[in-house]
Amino acid sequence: MAQTATIHEPAREIPVSADYDVLVVGGGPAGLTSALAAAESGLRVGLLESRSFVGGNMTIGLPVLGFLGQKGNQIIEGLPQKFIDRLKAREAASEHRACPLHMGITLVEPEAVKTVGLEMLTEAGVDVVFYTFVAGVVMDEDGHTIRGVITESKSGRSAVMARVVIDCTGDADVAHRAGVVTEKGNEHGGMQPPTLMFCLSDVDTDKLRMAIANAPKEARTYLTDFIPADYFGQNHQFIVVGLRELMAKARQERDLDIPNERTIIITGLKKGEAWINMTRVAGTDGTDARSLSNGEIVARRQIDDIVEYLVNYVPGFEKAHFTKTAPFLGIRETRRIVGRYVMNEQDVLGCRHFEDAIAVASYPIDIHRPGDEGCTLIWCGDCYDIPYRSLLPQRVENLIVAGRAISTTHEAMGAIRVMATCMAMGEAAGRAAALAIRQDIRPHEVDIHALRRDLLTHGAYLRGLMGERLTPETEAVAIPG
Repeated sequence: MAQTATIHEPAREIPVSADYDVLVVGGGPAGLTSALAAAESGLRVGLLESRSFVGGNMTIGLPVLGFLGQKGNQIIEGLPQKFIDRLKAREAASEHRACPLHMGITLVEPEAVKTVGLEMLTEAGVDVVFYTFVAGVVMDEDGHTIRGVITESKSGRSAVMARVVIDCTGDADVAHRAGVVTEKGNEHGGMQPPTLMFCLSDVDTDKLRMAIANAPKEARTYLTDFIPADYFGQNHQFIVVGLRELMAKARQERDLDIPNERTIIITGLKKGEAWINMTRVAGTDGTDARSLSNGEIVARRQIDDIVEYLVNYVPGFEKAHFTKTAPFLGIRETRRIVGRYVMNEQDVLGCRHFEDAIAVASYPIDIHRPGDEGCTLIWCGDCYDIPYRSLLPQRVENLIVAGRAISTTHEAMGAIRVMATCMAMGEAAGRAAALAIRQDIRPHEVDIHALRRDLLTHGAYLRGLMGERLTPETEAVAIPG
């Protein structure tokens, strides 16, 4: 067995390029709200992002899922809603629309997300640094306290110091490098496959929706998963998930290689625009550069056959043409930290209340299965809480994790991974960091009731035992552990 070649890198001193009260790593949905929340307290807040823009998965053509609960009520508010309101002022976001499959969808214009996100961050005084990767961490001698991160960029190698670090990388990059125990995937290590979104223009979306809405009951061609036909007759902006028989026909007649069992079409905000969520590269590891590179290569190869299928078999796509791909693969799952509490499937399906709840979610367990082309969807019927303890690593101090990398099982992660939920977690992380700094304590020492009242004061949504919306005055409703 060949040994991996290694070289010795000499030790060197590196400059400290910045020193903040709060450092947020990752500028996706969770990172945006983390930085904004922390900056509201007047703290020195920095945000590091490896790409040239903020917004993360909100910039790849996906709708934002999770603002609405399974009973139709809005359960994500606060800073996430303020962000959507800014987009709506530019006609770059839709209303939160009820959806029988996804509970609620909010369409956003990807390019506007980048602009509005950066505007809000700079207005808040956040120091945003693009094109920068985290390559390591700076730990205290005790090995349990993070003091900052080591970065690599065009400027070279440097250190960025902070009193509290918030890991919003989605991949637990900072936590992993700090020695936090992490897990990947299911019991066999299998992770949900990623998707490279792409966009078509000149799609007759009205023809598509009416073809589904008006199909006779016996015509199974337009079967859509869990979404009744009349939904399409009432909504001009929508998601199609299904059309399995059309796809099977296209595969048989044209020998097309489509690695997905369902057609997934998302109408854009622009007339005639449709985003396609159908590429699928099983076995891709979003924490491995070579695996990611292969995922991009394979996904791009899949696009031609998918477009051929859509144009020749799906109503409304007859004149459609390819316009663009997303700027990066949409990663559904990588590392998850093992934190002070591991949120599990029973917590989701049991609609569990937590005394230290910092966000409410309702999205179903949605797992694109690693081993086949299928998807598992399980609804709980209402909402469930996300506990603050799941944002806190074990044994590593001054570090908070927000987004899909929080402490969950594979199954629970399939529910909490959507963008509106990640934004709510981000706001909670930012406000917790601010409280810790103002009181000169560590994040796990923050009084949970003070944090919850702070969230409620700023418009976030939390619920009581009977599902009632809490206020700062009613926050201390006793909830059994």
